[in-house]
Amino acid sequence: MAVLASGFFICAAPATAGSELLMVEQTGCEWCDAWNEEIGGIYHLTDEGKRAPLRRQDLFDTWPADITVKGSVHFTPTFILLEDGTETGRIEGYPGDDFFWPMLVRLLDKNTRTKPLKANPPKEGND
Repeated sequence: MAVLASGFFICAAPATAGSELLMVEQTGCEWCDAWNEEIGGIYHLTDEGKRAPLRRQDLFDTWPADITVKGSVHFTPTFILLEDGTETGRIEGYPGDDFFWPMLVRLLDKNTRTKPLKANPPKEGND
């Protein structure tokens, strides 16, 4: 069970290892349905989906003990980037696939664990 303390939900169980994108949704949410139709079937195949696999949470179900979020969720869908079960950022609502992907990439790139690895630059020197 989550407890609100200093603007954070504190959870008793250990956090989930790694990065996840938590989709908070509810039955009858037309924007959730739009996301599911446009992106849901391919998300796991994308680079973003590999960087932060999708996890789903119904807005009205009991929240898992391994999740800590910053404040309440008021809109569905809300996408919460989790690092070891702790929120590091969120996207509230679904603005359509043209805007969702760039917003998600910015969110992922802000976080150390989900940043894409960059190739090492070639070493310069006298050979």
